[in-house]
Amino acid sequence: MLASRSSARFFFSIQAVQENGGPRRPVDIIRSVPQLSRNYFQSPSQKALFRGIHTNPSLMSEVIRSYSLSSTNLHKAHLAFNQIEPPTLVVWNHKIRGLSQSDNPVEAIHMYIRMHHQGITGNNLTLIFLFKACARIPDVVFGRKIHVHALKLGFESYLYVSNALIHMYWMCGQLGFAQKMFDEMLDRDLVSWNSLICGYSQCNKYKEVLCLFYAMREANIKADAVTMVKVILACSHLGDWEVADSMIEYIKENNVEIDVYLGNTLIDIYRRRSLVELAQGVFDRMRERNIVSWNALIMGYAKVGNLTVARKLFDNMPKRDVISWTTMITSYSQTSQFADAVKLFQEMMAAKVRPDKFTVTSVLSACAHLGKLDVGCAVHDYICKHGVEADIYVGNSLIDMYCKCGLVEKALEVFQDMKDKDSVSWTSVISGLAVNGFADSALNLFSQMLREGVRPTHGTFVGILLACAHVGFVNEGLDYFESMEKVHGLVPEMKHYGCVVDLLSRSGNIDKAYEFIKKMPVAPDVVVWRILLSACKLHGNVALAEIVTRKLLELDPCDSGNYVLLSNTYAGADRWDDAIKMRELMDDGDVQKPSGSSSIEVGSHGIKLLL
Repeated sequence: MLASRSSARFFFSIQAVQENGGPRRPVDIIRSVPQLSRNYFQSPSQKALFRGIHTNPSLMSEVIRSYSLSSTNLHKAHLAFNQIEPPTLVVWNHKIRGLSQSDNPVEAIHMYIRMHHQGITGNNLTLIFLFKACARIPDVVFGRKIHVHALKLGFESYLYVSNALIHMYWMCGQLGFAQKMFDEMLDRDLVSWNSLICGYSQCNKYKEVLCLFYAMREANIKADAVTMVKVILACSHLGDWEVADSMIEYIKENNVEIDVYLGNTLIDIYRRRSLVELAQGVFDRMRERNIVSWNALIMGYAKVGNLTVARKLFDNMPKRDVISWTTMITSYSQTSQFADAVKLFQEMMAAKVRPDKFTVTSVLSACAHLGKLDVGCAVHDYICKHGVEADIYVGNSLIDMYCKCGLVEKALEVFQDMKDKDSVSWTSVISGLAVNGFADSALNLFSQMLREGVRPTHGTFVGILLACAHVGFVNEGLDYFESMEKVHGLVPEMKHYGCVVDLLSRSGNIDKAYEFIKKMPVAPDVVVWRILLSACKLHGNVALAEIVTRKLLELDPCDSGNYVLLSNTYAGADRWDDAIKMRELMDDGDVQKPSGSSSIEVGSHGIKLLL
């Protein structure tokens, strides 16, 4: 009894809609009936009634088409489809089309197989939808089978079918077949050219992209925004800015509409070339912008060092993503504005934006330079608790931060937990151990590094030489220095010579350090001479200090430190008149002595005191 009443209400709802001047289109009728929109044929009586009323194929085709094109209503299309016996080809096509665009395009193939088993032969539209499904999966094996069907049915020569085949083949990595399809086409339209251009672009064949574009122009086919995005990207990857500029002229001369994608591409190419004013011009002229547009322009200003404008753009963004935040944080860190980097990262966390590996790498670098161990530890905890990808760069940043903050044990812990390590990982720990007074551990780790077959770098030897200098391993240090070129093929750089001078000077071998400098194959810089001058002051070697100072004044007469060091050396030897003369010489030469400063942190604020 209840079922019959429900069916009656269902029937009269449809009848009332039609008789009272309601919508006549099938899809609007279906949507206007509450039972259909909410329950869609739940009871058997309603299903029977539905079959009785809606036997018109065109009516059901409209319903299924509407639902099939909506990802959220695809299940409703399936339920409606199952009510029809038998479905027409049009209905099958609606279902196949909807499934080919869904999150599970393989279901479009299953639907086609089901249709084929029921003896229904597809048409050109069926094939187009199937090729799109094969492209998205990707499944070139089934795509070739459908291609055979297209040949048998005579649809391969259809323009849209051929275009879909080109797209399917390059999406499946079969660029040769895509080119063959293109070459055999009697008629081509803009989509044909764009499909093949996109294929070559996706396969990183940028020269071929440009060749196709030139051929397209010779065929009198006018490019659109899709074409020009790929062409401009090709120029960017090839680094051919002259061609890129000619392509931009083509856009202007042919009034190619600059949509958001082409606009973003133009901003990016100008950004790469540091032409930020031109990038700003494109940005200003764009009718539609998205978050990529803003990020690209911010990166452009950051690249040329104009962080003031970059930050203004950042603050004015209607919406920010992790790339927006990371770009600004990284820019601050790379320009030594470490406090701003940390502050912005804290704002990012307050805004509930999840950082990625690039964000944490940059903020950890800032923490390392500032010595902000508390923030660095908090970032490490966040990485562990929230599953931020801890790749080799994140691991190296953590090691560097802990070493620079004096927490070598934590640095070693991070190093040992790393699944993958590179030479930077080893070098960071070795150098960290050396400068924090764990020279023996640094040398042992270096030996382990060599045993594991990791090739040391120039930076590694800086750490090793520092370790030897700290513990007075003079002979060992000299052996390591000799092994750089003889064993590891690394030509020593100025910093390595400076480390050897420091090694000899710390142990009191000042004369040997001087002889070493004189035999250097490259002219020593001011840093090397200053290391020796500091040692002369420490050991009271006035005669050598005078020689070294003359060398320093020749190289850098405006540095007050050179005068002060020799003056203090004279004072240490009770040669007060000479000490005063050096001070006077500094004053007469108008040498500026920079003010000293000290930084302290009060709460969350840093304060710099000038001394």
